[in-house]
Amino acid sequence: MSSKPISDTTLPNSTHGAVDVILDTAYQGISPKNWASLFDLARKSQLPEFIANLFAGEHVNQSEDRPALHSALRNLSKTPVILDGKDVMPAVTDVWKRMEALCNKWVGVTDVIHIGIGGSDFGPRLAIEALAHVPKLESRGMRMHFLANIDTAELARILDKAQPNSTRVVIVSKSFTTLETTMNAKAVVAWLKAHGCTKGQISKALFAVTVNIPATKEFGVEEDHIFPFWDWVGGRYSVWSAVGLPIALQYGFKTFEEFLAGAHAMDLHFKSAPLEENLSVIMALALLYQQQKRDVKAYAAIPYADALDWFPRWLQQLDMESNGKSIGMDGNPVKYSSPVVFGSAGSNAQHSYFQLFHQGPEVIPIDFIAVRKPMSDRPEAIAHHRILLSNCLAQAQALAHGKSDSNPNNVYPGKRPSNLLLLPELNAFYLGALLVLYENRAATLGALWNINSFDQPGVEYGKVLAKPIEAALSSGSSDIVANENIDAVTATRINLLNS
Repeated sequence: MSSKPISDTTLPNSTHGAVDVILDTAYQGISPKNWASLFDLARKSQLPEFIANLFAGEHVNQSEDRPALHSALRNLSKTPVILDGKDVMPAVTDVWKRMEALCNKWVGVTDVIHIGIGGSDFGPRLAIEALAHVPKLESRGMRMHFLANIDTAELARILDKAQPNSTRVVIVSKSFTTLETTMNAKAVVAWLKAHGCTKGQISKALFAVTVNIPATKEFGVEEDHIFPFWDWVGGRYSVWSAVGLPIALQYGFKTFEEFLAGAHAMDLHFKSAPLEENLSVIMALALLYQQQKRDVKAYAAIPYADALDWFPRWLQQLDMESNGKSIGMDGNPVKYSSPVVFGSAGSNAQHSYFQLFHQGPEVIPIDFIAVRKPMSDRPEAIAHHRILLSNCLAQAQALAHGKSDSNPNNVYPGKRPSNLLLLPELNAFYLGALLVLYENRAATLGALWNINSFDQPGVEYGKVLAKPIEAALSSGSSDIVANENIDAVTATRINLLNS
């Protein structure tokens, strides 16, 4: 091992806890003096004021002149949350009641097709996948299908499995104008018609989660099948709303409440804990330090739990859509913004890209996420889980310390920073806590970088350009020429596709 391991310069107490979740930053290589400077920077950036404003319903989403009150969606204490002089909690509570009532009356349903993309897809899909691994968690056993991509391969695969007469369809779109979602919804309705479902049967099969109720009714969804959410909820922060309906339908409303409870508990920690003890703040400052010191351009999240294999994909949207920006809230260029986020379940990931972590020229910080308890009751579970955890700990140690060798190919530079997040177990409560830990970290990073974490203007331009390109493809012409909407390269490609 190298003579001066990275852990020698860390805080004497590098372990922090909240809601029974443990964060260990020992391998970040941040000295006590540097930690003090980071917390001082957080205060100079008015982070405590930002956190207070976030929960108070202030319009922290400046570009859209809106609050970001997704924390109200998991506010099980029902403490009043005032927005522009009005408590939002009665409306949130009403949606909870309607979700519970729907869970109690769905019978004979074999398939649920959840249609949505981006924030309308990643959160519920992650939760359904993760909770499917929880031993002895009661489930209705419905086939839960997630239809997001406009690629009809996904549509065909789902419709080949679903039974039309016992299928229910949940259409999730904040605006109810998202192209992929509305086209897929129309295709599913056409499939129901083609299989002999009457207009009345189709009407009873359709449900929607949206802000745009008039457009939803015009599509053919009955008013009492529409679950509202609000413009103060960003899509990537919406799984706590009726967007999370698949969780309640599959595992029961009590499980959905436990999911909200873990989230709410982590919110209370973020809202009230001192900066030096605040898990989301500590994680944000550690990443900022690595950006300042090493100019990192990427970081990885590696959950040592197969149940969380979808977690990095959810995290990609959360971080890169929230904070992947080059202009700050003051209209000026920012020095730092979101690194590239990637990851997958360990120990599979070790046999994929860990070579780069250990010996690549770029330093890539890692969040190792581990669960104390095995995720099965198989007789092999304890032995297998012990090996899983030992691999997690060993990788972090090897990355931190490195190894010397006379053969350059066998040298490990070491001093590669990482966190360890340890969950006591993985269930709905701790899944909710984990997601909110990262949601609040994303908001903290936005505040530190002076970035609005709650808008996403960068996703719109490509959608605008797609319309004239689609029209050109529809024409079938192979004589398309460049114009103000289609450049010469794209015109050549359209002609190639149309030839």
